[in-house]
Amino acid sequence: MTIPELYTIYLQHQKISTDSRTIQPGDIFFALKGENFNGNAYTNIALSRGAILCVTDEETQNNDTRIIRVENALNTLQQLALYHRKQFNIPFLAITGSNGKTTTKELIHAVLSSTYITYTTTGNLNNHIGIPLTLLKIKQDAAIAVVEMGANHIGEIASYCHIVQPTHGLITNCGKAHLEGFGSEEGVKKGKGELYDFLRENNGTAFVNSNLNYLMEMSSGISHRILYASEETVTHEDNHQTFLQVNTEDGFHIKTQLVGDYNLPNVLAAMAIGKYFQVTPQVIKSAIENYIPSNSRSQLIMWKTNTVILDAYNANPSSMKAAITNFANERNTNKVLILGGMKELGKDREKEHTSLISFIEEFKWAAVILVGEEFSHTPPHFQHFNTSVEARDWLKKHPLHNAHILLKGSRSMKMETVLDD
Repeated sequence: MTIPELYTIYLQHQKISTDSRTIQPGDIFFALKGENFNGNAYTNIALSRGAILCVTDEETQNNDTRIIRVENALNTLQQLALYHRKQFNIPFLAITGSNGKTTTKELIHAVLSSTYITYTTTGNLNNHIGIPLTLLKIKQDAAIAVVEMGANHIGEIASYCHIVQPTHGLITNCGKAHLEGFGSEEGVKKGKGELYDFLRENNGTAFVNSNLNYLMEMSSGISHRILYASEETVTHEDNHQTFLQVNTEDGFHIKTQLVGDYNLPNVLAAMAIGKYFQVTPQVIKSAIENYIPSNSRSQLIMWKTNTVILDAYNANPSSMKAAITNFANERNTNKVLILGGMKELGKDREKEHTSLISFIEEFKWAAVILVGEEFSHTPPHFQHFNTSVEARDWLKKHPLHNAHILLKGSRSMKMETVLDD
């Protein structure tokens, strides 16, 4: 079956699934494989639950005509997504970066969707599987698409650009993230810069934070650059918690519900993109002010008698130091750090965790709780646990009262477990 033939079937249903457990009648099931799973083994289950078609890349004992065999199911999914992408003549904005890309994407979506029918990446669908699934969820009524791209090695962003074919792009920043795959900070810049490379070669438009000299240098040669830079910022308090406020040059005062000055570039990017796409200033202001963080990204919650900044979706040396600095500068008292290990740092793992501990010790805390084998050299005046479950159990016996807590760590640490009752 050719991609155009498969696309004809897709257009009749426009529902794709890669998980047999969530199959709904009419879905097209792609039997993908990974280190710990093989979707080909679940083809019969997918059919029994109503899959209209199963795309497999291994022999099955089932002669059902709804099963089609291809050389590589993932490659077929990506080709189908590319074919679908080519049916649109609308702006496709790609976003990548070491820190802040998801919050930036959500803010941009909030701004653009106020005025246009906008499709964007949901959840963590920002990898080799998630990106084609994101594209295939875009309907014919789309006016703009916003696609988040995550990456942990050289060549990954370039491969996503081939599928997404972005007309516009944004790199939030390049920091110490996924060093195990990228090799170094220069490797991070090279990998993330593949988005700029695509825009440069295809006459695209880049939105560039002009405060970051390395982004200015990386984006040189792109014929269309939209620059944005810092506006005046102050903070405002609500129920004793400090939030980011942006005062613009044209007299607008935007009171966000975002915790931390490190979110300023994310807000500025959304403002610049909204302005570029002719969203009115008042609508931009309203959209940003009404955005509430979720999904464990700088999310402010109450836990018993404590106020928690829950930022447990991701962590790297750059984002850790930014979050800790902001938290240390808040006027609240009784501050507690609960931090999980940072993953994918490769040979720099011990050095970066030792450096982080030294940085933590520059400030005064009511308590510091570190979780993960990465912090095995924790000083005796800090609490250390191997897992978030151990930390949770200790906190049940030594509860915190009226504390202000920063809870942060890499996703695999599951730091939100600390808050379980």
